Amino acid sequence: MNFPWPEGRRAAAAFTFDVDAESCVLAHDPAASSRMSLMSHQAYGPRVGVPRLLRLLRRLDVRATFFVPGFTADTYPDLVRTIVDDGHEVAHHGYLHEPMRGIDAATEAEYLDRGLEALDRAGAHPVGYRAPWWEMNWHTPDLLVERGFAYDSSLLDGDVPYRLRGRAEPGDLVEIPVDWSLDDWEQYAFYPGWTGSGVIESPRKAHEMWLLEAEAQHAEGGCFVLTNHPFLSGRPARAAALERLIADVRALDGMWVTTLAEIAAHTARTVTEIRHIERVEVPEKYVPRPTGPAAG
Repeated sequence: MNFPWPEGRRAAAAFTFDVDAESCVLAHDPAASSRMSLMSHQAYGPRVGVPRLLRLLRRLDVRATFFVPGFTADTYPDLVRTIVDDGHEVAHHGYLHEPMRGIDAATEAEYLDRGLEALDRAGAHPVGYRAPWWEMNWHTPDLLVERGFAYDSSLLDGDVPYRLRGRAEPGDLVEIPVDWSLDDWEQYAFYPGWTGSGVIESPRKAHEMWLLEAEAQHAEGGCFVLTNHPFLSGRPARAAALERLIADVRALDGMWVTTLAEIAAHTARTVTEIRHIERVEVPEKYVPRPTGPAAG
């Protein structure tokens, strides 16, 4: 790929954690607050998972990026302060992990500002953003640039970071791509009547799959970005497998294991090309027409 990593580095890796807690449930169904067991399932993340993950990161001497919804910051402000005090990056992940698909720019701006205010109250000042469910809108980059964000990590169109220009605002930000195969939701998430297929994978399988991807990115000079949720990967066996994975990835020769903020800062300094992504649309004359009796 010939990406200009720092001298002595041939690839990069970042371990990221989306501290959704109760927010991702309540955003889709506020009445779910009446389900005590479901709420406890989500609260495991901030109450047990994050402290366990912070301990393993201390043992490994690795800094990570924690994407925190504003609602989580308002509910568990001391947790956010602990993450910051441990030397990790705290980044923006909406306010209530809101569904983002198709919302207008004014509404999305309200979500962004509400999240920024909550994180600020908890002592965090994010330079990075990750859209809930990785669902960016075409106006999102402009909103991020307008608010001074340095990077986003929501798109899925590359193996290395790149600089991204919006559609209206001057300036740009760094995009650090992600992928669903590198998300623990697909491996572990299941709660009856809420999410998941009912298939909960073994941590050994997840470790193997993610290490294979890290080794391939390392061989090609890419950027390995893993996304974990503390209410999932903070469970004991999964956290133990994650600790082994981080150690294995860090042992790869020339692998730069760091935060997304540092990767973004390096990209902004060294990459000169600025990309504008054109929206792909079907010409009106090719849009399929309804067929059958209901077509009228």
